[in-house]
Amino acid sequence: MAKKYKKFADDGWAIWIDGDDTSTIYLNDWLNPKGKSYVDMAIRIRKIKASKVMHVFVPFSVSETEIEDVSLLFNNTKILQATFSAACIVDFKKNAHTSEIAYNGKTVDIVHISTLTYDTVPLSHGTLLRVDLEMLQQYLDNDEAYFIWRMPHKTLDEIFKPRVDVGNALDRLKDLITTPVVSEKFGYSIRINESRLLPEEITRIGAFHRQKLKKAVVTISVDENYELNDSGCYRIRRLEENLYKDYLPADYRREDVITYQWNQSREQNFHGHFNFYYSITKNSISKGSMLLYMILLFLLGILSDVISDTVRALLSLLT
Repeated sequence: MAKKYKKFADDGWAIWIDGDDTSTIYLNDWLNPKGKSYVDMAIRIRKIKASKVMHVFVPFSVSETEIEDVSLLFNNTKILQATFSAACIVDFKKNAHTSEIAYNGKTVDIVHISTLTYDTVPLSHGTLLRVDLEMLQQYLDNDEAYFIWRMPHKTLDEIFKPRVDVGNALDRLKDLITTPVVSEKFGYSIRINESRLLPEEITRIGAFHRQKLKKAVVTISVDENYELNDSGCYRIRRLEENLYKDYLPADYRREDVITYQWNQSREQNFHGHFNFYYSITKNSISKGSMLLYMILLFLLGILSDVISDTVRALLSLLT
């Protein structure tokens, strides 16, 4: 019988843009259980020319130096093709703060957040990002714009952190012998604009409550050795290694990665907040058990030699 380990993470995110209720948020998680995990956050704002401020609450501490502007990679057409799932034409660095991309019969602005001055405000259990959109207006040629950046996903790093079993030594030894299969299960919840998980500094803001997010899309990419429950999944595919090779986080292996995607829209959820839940599992053979078996086999081999030599010695004395 496998020994089971369970961990759980519950993330509460928030986004609101003054007066706009047709925005979409995209969260793309690069799960890296043996190292650092990262999340790409993209926000599509329609009617951006009528918007003044964008607020984003991140459910963990993040500094400005940890925010990577991945939109600066969009001069690579393969990365554009992978990101937008379409053939794209880009006018890269059209001005000091934006690029322009044409795809699927429309043209949008890509805002390079690293060129902007924005605030990162520490809150009780997270960080509030505040981006001034008014100063952008003179640089925008379209009424639809994307922001996209990458940061460490510290919540996931915490649940994947290796645990040390400090239980009774005899019980531990028994487990190593009798339960070599280890079953790991990780529960991971993403809630967006749901008040119950947000700090008071957010929930008492009137503009947050007036906001109704249009759509939320979540993408999770993980080594195929880990299994995700794909209930309600919109799309499952293998990661296109050639397209993503220059885009992935530096320590992320792109081989044998499966990508899962879910989306929810306000047509099904009139409140404009969203809730995604995933279970992630992995079954493996305990390295401790394998080492113990090798030691036992080695000792058994030595004992067999000793017994054999003793028997031969006794037989020689009797003959």
